[in-house]
Amino acid sequence: MIKKSLLLLNHIKVSPQKIQRAISIFADPDEILKIGSKSLKEKLLFKDYEIEKFLSTKKSQEIEKELEMVEKEGVEIIDIFSQDYPPLLKEITFAPAVLYVKGKKEVLRQICFAIVGSRIPTIYGLSMAERFSFSLASLGIVIVSGLARGIDTQAHRSALKGGKTIAVLGSGLLNIYPKENSKLAYKISEEGALVSEFPLFEPPLRENFPRRNRIISGLSKGVLVVEASTKSGALITARYACEQNREVFALPGQANSPLSKGTNFLIREGAKLVESIEDVLEELNLNIEVKVNKDKEGLSLSPQERRILEAISEKGVYLEELILKTGLSFDMINKAVVSLRLKGLIKERAPLYFVRTVNI
Repeated sequence: MIKKSLLLLNHIKVSPQKIQRAISIFADPDEILKIGSKSLKEKLLFKDYEIEKFLSTKKSQEIEKELEMVEKEGVEIIDIFSQDYPPLLKEITFAPAVLYVKGKKEVLRQICFAIVGSRIPTIYGLSMAERFSFSLASLGIVIVSGLARGIDTQAHRSALKGGKTIAVLGSGLLNIYPKENSKLAYKISEEGALVSEFPLFEPPLRENFPRRNRIISGLSKGVLVVEASTKSGALITARYACEQNREVFALPGQANSPLSKGTNFLIREGAKLVESIEDVLEELNLNIEVKVNKDKEGLSLSPQERRILEAISEKGVYLEELILKTGLSFDMINKAVVSLRLKGLIKERAPLYFVRTVNI
């Protein structure tokens, strides 16, 4: 049963710090609903305008209407006392008291990894976001991002091709932003989950996005920044990840590219330089077995996989060459490459550069 007091405090935008203070003072947060202005000010350090909003909202039917809409739209509200609340997120300082979730809530408790980056990425950035997201999702890792244009969108779309993804919004779940990602948001809710700490119709206010970013990193065991300028919001997510004791990964880029300034800065500051998914799996010490099978006998390969394996030399080949050699589409090669890596037949030595590990 959702704590209405937490929903009310969240609804009137009381800070996470004050909500946590309320939780620490009252054994049952719903006791807050019984106290008056004096206690709100003295015990919870509410300002006058917060007291006014609290009391007026409590008297109104706003929360009841919100709960009715939640049920109608198939949204679930998970508060910090619920067994469904994500355990990693619960560890962070000033964790959100309530989460609005649309989709498969069980993904919130699975192994999650965040991929974020620029809203105006390069083709290279998009291709790398696609490779990392698809490959990790194919291994059963849930990809977390923020539904923003650019890298976030690519991460979500690619994850859906290989597995599941979580989109954390800086707006309400019934006010998808950006609007052009509405169809993508629907697909995510079918295969993964949409998450927000904001009321259903909350607009995408500028101040909401740093709060969203702390949830992206808080849900995840690590954060990969693909491309970012020095002013990118992705760096805020990386900073939160550091504060939350999460691993930070960054994709290196050209020294003269503005979209590499942020990632190269992170690497100088100690972020893990990433060139392949093996770098991520090794650093996070994830118990995901990638079997090396040197015995070609008994291997079950699709015609596409065999064709690609034959096109990869022991010295290595870039993805673009594979497309030219095989005549297969990018998506088809992408899926086959993940499968071949899981079978231990190839490795990714550098971004989009593959080496065969067996003789054929």
